Amino acid sequence: MQSTMLKAKLHQARVTHAVLEYEGSCAIDGNLLDMAGIFENEQIQIYNIENGQRFTTYAIRGEEGSGIISVNGAAAHLAEVGQRVIICAYSGYSDEELKNYKPRLIYLSEGNEVSHTSNAIPVQVA
Repeated sequence: MQSTMLKAKLHQARVTHAVLEYEGSCAIDGNLLDMAGIFENEQIQIYNIENGQRFTTYAIRGEEGSGIISVNGAAAHLAEVGQRVIICAYSGYSDEELKNYKPRLIYLSEGNEVSHTSNAIPVQVA
């Protein structure tokens, strides 16, 4: 059996560009892609914290160290420069792979600099 699980998350990334007249996709700082283990052309989900929009696109490599998060093409209607988004990638894992499964969680500060990382989301309390 395969289970679809969270592979990686870039939490509270700030949109730096929204380019309507681009081929599509989301350009992400190459250093952040590498840290998260997200591949170029990999499907990603983007959740806009500011307006609740959720959409699917694919990742492209942005300039390393630039902090770029560019929402492109039609998706540029769904996120504005300065808005906070959560970018997630998911993958299928076998029961055997799940024994050692840990997602890569990258938490970002306002300038899209890494504030901290984790492999587990804290338990939510009532």
